[in-house]
Parts: sequence; structure tokens; C-alpha cells
Amino acid sequence: MLSLPPNAARRLITAVAVAMSVYQLYIAFAGPPDAYVFRGSHLAFALALAFLIMPGVRGTASKISALDLVLVGVAVAAALYPAFNLDYILNRIYYVDDPKFNDYVFGGALILLMLEATRRFTGWALPITAIAFLAYGLTAGGQSVGIMLDQLYLTTEGIFGIPLYVSATYVMLFILFGAFVERSGAGQLFMDFALALAGGSSGGPAKVAVITSSLFGTVSGSAVANVMTTGTFTIPLMKRTGYRPAFAGAVEAVASTGGQLMPPIMGAAAFVMAEFLGVSYLTVAAFALLPAALYYVAVFMAVHFEAKRIGLVGLPQADLPRLGQVLRERGHLFLPLVIIVAVLLAGRSAAFAALCGIGSVIPTTWLRESTRRTFKLATIVEALESGARNTLVVAMACATAGIVIGTITLTGLGLSFTGVVLALSQNSLILALLLTMFAGILLGMGLPTTPAYIVQVALLVPALVKLGVTVEAAHLFVLYFAVLSAITPPVAMAVYAANGLSGAGLVDTSWAAVKLGLTGYIIPFMFVFAPSLLLIGDWQVVTMSVVTALIGVTCLAAGLHEYFFFGPARPWERILLIVAAMVLIKPGIWSDLIGLALIGVTVASQFLVRPHASISGNKTA
Repeated sequence: MLSLPPNAARRLITAVAVAMSVYQLYIAFAGPPDAYVFRGSHLAFALALAFLIMPGVRGTASKISALDLVLVGVAVAAALYPAFNLDYILNRIYYVDDPKFNDYVFGGALILLMLEATRRFTGWALPITAIAFLAYGLTAGGQSVGIMLDQLYLTTEGIFGIPLYVSATYVMLFILFGAFVERSGAGQLFMDFALALAGGSSGGPAKVAVITSSLFGTVSGSAVANVMTTGTFTIPLMKRTGYRPAFAGAVEAVASTGGQLMPPIMGAAAFVMAEFLGVSYLTVAAFALLPAALYYVAVFMAVHFEAKRIGLVGLPQADLPRLGQVLRERGHLFLPLVIIVAVLLAGRSAAFAALCGIGSVIPTTWLRESTRRTFKLATIVEALESGARNTLVVAMACATAGIVIGTITLTGLGLSFTGVVLALSQNSLILALLLTMFAGILLGMGLPTTPAYIVQVALLVPALVKLGVTVEAAHLFVLYFAVLSAITPPVAMAVYAANGLSGAGLVDTSWAAVKLGLTGYIIPFMFVFAPSLLLIGDWQVVTMSVVTALIGVTCLAAGLHEYFFFGPARPWERILLIVAAMVLIKPGIWSDLIGLALIGVTVASQFLVRPHASISGNKTA
């Protein structure tokens, strides 16, 4: 079969990827055109790159065949067909005017090629999900082929809907920002900063992994990418200082997974959430701030208690960078993140904030001699290409998720599913939350986070809201479990990635990750019952909720890892700590008092027993 020469294929991919990134930056600066033009162009670029980077012939990108080039041409034409026929699209009455022959040809081609491109990048799960919803719409849903095509292709309620809009408007810009930040040397800054802060404390390397992954996660927004970037350093370091390989891999997987929940730059689903809720991205980041902080406090304390239990010490001070020196040499590389937050706080859009952040990265490197020569023309081209490549998974997932959302909206399946959830839960909020949790984890195992969240918004969130959950808490609840699926067996992608670096057994690493991240599974229930954890309500209530939640997640980490602040926890002390943590989840003065009383009993027990044990031990020695 005819194919492009390797050099020509490589240059073509680079040219298309750079053109896509430059186009997105121009649109962000000049303002978006009509929805069909903007979203269609974004999808056309994504499909072209998808078929070039992942060709049908097995092998590398050097095996781009003539057939792949034909698929690129057809995909681009199909994605841009509504844009080139804009007057016709805008003036027709959808669901009334029958689609034309060309509409069927180009619409059918786009759906088929999107499913194939998505399969190449994300596997079979999402395409099969979309096909199942298409089949439902055409059979049980009672819709004709023409009406389905109208909804999915000739309106902005399907393929060109909100998910693709978010991918084109926000997500790609923040991914581009991450590509530029990575090449500025910020990764080394994050690592040195974490080493200087926590490297010398008990279990220092694991704490470094937690801090570094949280910082890097705010930029990457991908659990697997985070593991493969920071884990190459932190996992070997943890193993060298005495951590079991399984625990080392679990720490990195759990810490990296939380990056999608960590403001100021969360995963792609957060931008979709902002559109669904009709609020600014800054508002979504504010909702997510305290739950994300609780997540990382819980992981940090679990690492600390585990290190204390097995007697690990920190790294030698002589081997650690000095915090002052780190900040003097590379601290200025934090500025782009500060600029993004400042622009968001000034009330500007997330897209404008991302554009300002991208524009600030290169000038920021000029502020110090140590980073002044970081960016050359080749580095800029590499960042532009990397940004486009890293967008593809999100773009294809969002476009394909549009098929699911369009079908649900057209057939009314969402209302039917709400009735099913309410019936199964028997109007019990706890049962409905548990059903939603399991559904979120199952969907997240097979789908990327963004489409898993989108499907849940359509099918599950209405039921939670009907049972009295605030809209903000319901959306964040389903997002959490779509994210946590990355560390939940049997399909735990972040654990798989970490396991490849740690060399541990998959079962051991998976169990360690679940144990380490268990508090993360509890936090969504905490903010459902206490919306004050989303910064909703009076500051006094928010403050009290934060204090009790911090105590609760710390106790849960202590109970699970068999150590409290004053020494190893005996079995009954562990039970008291876990019960105290669970009681503190429910807001209310009496539950808080009971939880604090149980903690007081545990502390008293440790004070009464540990000094005697220490004296006895010293005498024996």
C-alpha cells in the first residue's frame, strides 16, 4: 500500500498540529466566529491529526497510507460542511425541514469517522457507548434516521454541542498553557520546591510525590500523564528510602489522580461543568478548592502515618535543595499560574486567562539568567505541536459524547433514568448516592473523565437534585467518582501507569491505592451533606465544616494506616478513629461532639499507655 515517506509524514503532522494551535490562539485573541465555524474547525483539525498520528496501518506515524489521507480529507469536509453551508443551516427549521441528501452523506460520514478516530485514541468503550445510544434512539427511542441526523449534525445540541464548545474554547488553551509551562522548567521547580519543603521529614520522598503531583496536576489535568512525568523520579526515590514498591506506586497514582480536582487549573471536565451550571470557571474552582485540599491533606497524612509506622526517616539535609535558593533561581516560573488566577479574579473569562498565561510563559523565563535561554524557535514549535496532540483525546471524547447527550435530550431518556434511580433508591438519598457512586466509577473505568462526567450529568444528576442535593454538590459528586475511577480496580489506569514504574504486583498496588485514597471516596459524601465545604453559606458555618472535615480525614488516614500522632494505634484505637471520622462526616453539633469525644478517648489512651511502654523499652535496652 502506498504511504508517505517518514520525513514527509512527520512534517505534515507537525504542520497540522502547529496550525491547529495557532488557529486556537488567534481565535482566543480575536474572538470566536459562528458556532458551526469555530467548533467545526476545531473538530476538523482534531480528526485530521487523529488519522495522521494513529494511522490504520500498524506501526508508527511513518506508515500514513493513501487511505488515511483519504479519511483525513473526508473527515475535514464532513466537519466543515455546516460551516460552508451556514445560511442553509441557520435558516432551516430543524425537526420540520427534512435533511437533504448531502446532509445524510456528510453527517453519516462524520459520525462514522468520529467513532473510528475515537476508537483509535481511547479504545472501544466510548464508541460502543455512543453506538448503543444511537441504537436506542432509533429503536426504543422511536426516532427516525432523519430526526436523529437533524439533532446530532444540523443543530448545536449534538456533535457541535457544549462539550465540543468547551474543548475548543477552554480546554485546548489550558493544555497549550501546560505544554509551554512544562518546557519552561517548571517541572524541575515543582520537584525542587517539594524536596525543600518536605524531603527531610519522616517519609519525605512520599510527601514530595504528593506535593509535586498536586502542583503538576494543576497544569497537566491528566492522572496518567502526571504519573509518567513525576513518577519517574518520585517512585524510585521512595523505593530507595524504604517504601514497599506497591505503596510507592500507589502514592504516585493517588496523588496524580487528584490533579484533575485541584484548582486553579483542573481537568477538562471542570470547564464543561462551568457551562452546564452557567457559572464562571472561577466559581467552579472555588467549589472544588476545599474538597481538593481535603483530598491532599488525607493523602499527605496517610503517607506520614505510614512512614511513622514503619520507621522511615527523611532524606539527608545535605542532599536537599534549599528553599530560598530554589525560589531565587526558579521561583519566577510560578508567575504564569499567578497571572491566570489574577485574571480570573479580575472577572475575565477562563479562555482569556489561559491566553494571558500562555503569553506570560516566555517573558517569565527572561527574568533570570538560569532560564533565559529555555525557549528557542524549535522549543516553541514543539510546545505548539504537543498542545495540539494532547488535546486530541479530549476533543474526540467531547465530540463523541455529544452523540450521547443529543440522543438523551431528544428521546427524554434522562427523565426516564431519573425515575429508575428514584425507584431503585426508594427515595433514599444515601442509596441514590451509592448508586451514583458505583455508576460513576463504572463509567469512569471505560471512558475518559470528561465523557463519563457528561453522561452522568444527563442521567444521574437530575435524580440527586430531586432528592434535595444542591446542584453544585451533585455535579461535583459525579465528577469526583469519574476521576477516582483512575485508582479503582479492576480498571485503574493511573495504577497501571505507576505499576509500570514501581515493578510491584498489580493487585498489591491496587489495594494500596484504594486504601490510600479511601478518604477521597468519602469526601463527596461530606460536601453533599455539608455544602458549606463548597464555600456555600456563612463563613462561620464554612469554618466549622472545614475544621471538623480536616480532623475527620486525618483520623480516617490514621485508622487505616495504624498510627496516630503519639504512636502505633492498637486495633480498638483504629476502630475508634475510623468511627470518629465517619461521625464527623455528618454536619451537626451533636455528631461533631461525638466524633471529638471518640478522638479524645484515643488520645488519652495513647498518652496513658505510650509513656509506660517507652520507659519499659528503655529499661530493657
